[in-house]
Amino acid sequence: MTVRLAGPEVHVPPLLEGLLRTLQDVSMADLTRMRTPPVSARPAAVLMLFSGHDVDDADVLLLERASSMRTHSGQVAFPGGALDPGDDGPVGAALREAEEETGLDASGVRPLALLPELNVPPSGFRVTPVLAHWAQPSPVRVVDPAEAARVERIPLRTLLDPANRFQLHHPSGYTSPAFTVDGLLVWGFTGGLLATLSSLAGWDRPWDTGDVRDLDTVLRRTGTDPEPEVTA
Repeated sequence: MTVRLAGPEVHVPPLLEGLLRTLQDVSMADLTRMRTPPVSARPAAVLMLFSGHDVDDADVLLLERASSMRTHSGQVAFPGGALDPGDDGPVGAALREAEEETGLDASGVRPLALLPELNVPPSGFRVTPVLAHWAQPSPVRVVDPAEAARVERIPLRTLLDPANRFQLHHPSGYTSPAFTVDGLLVWGFTGGLLATLSSLAGWDRPWDTGDVRDLDTVLRRTGTDPEPEVTA
């Protein structure tokens, strides 16, 4: 399955023009090392929401899951969740979940592309990432403290600062990209997607890919659930 793009009538900001051109030739193999998700997996969607017109003024919406959650506690994630029967596909689910989790006004969001479904074995989900531009940003907040501890608009320049980037080595043997910003550790599914999109969009600044840190050691320091959502 390849990337599905929005129609030509949708305005694309300069920030995302190059990324959308590149995504036209992207397949699942370019996005993740995980196998194709099984049909039996429950469908879900996440909203990869960027505001701004270029890297200098852009940000991305992320949330930190509550420490009381049974799985993925304390992990940083894109807003999103499982598709409900009344949702209008992945876009509808991603927007609904983002409203429920962050309080944003979905009318200001412009969906631009649907990425291929990605496999999330620990959760049993097949997740469709929805790339969108926040044309008219609205206030965001923690709506339900039982689900989220923080909701943040993270500046891209800060996230992609070489001083904030490194790699995590998992006990199973794989190594995946990670970011640390404003006390948040971004890794797993979210960190992998952000690293992939940044590379495809040409946003990357040279960083030390040889800075590889032990996953368990880093997670003990942050108090994060050691179970990743997925590795991209």
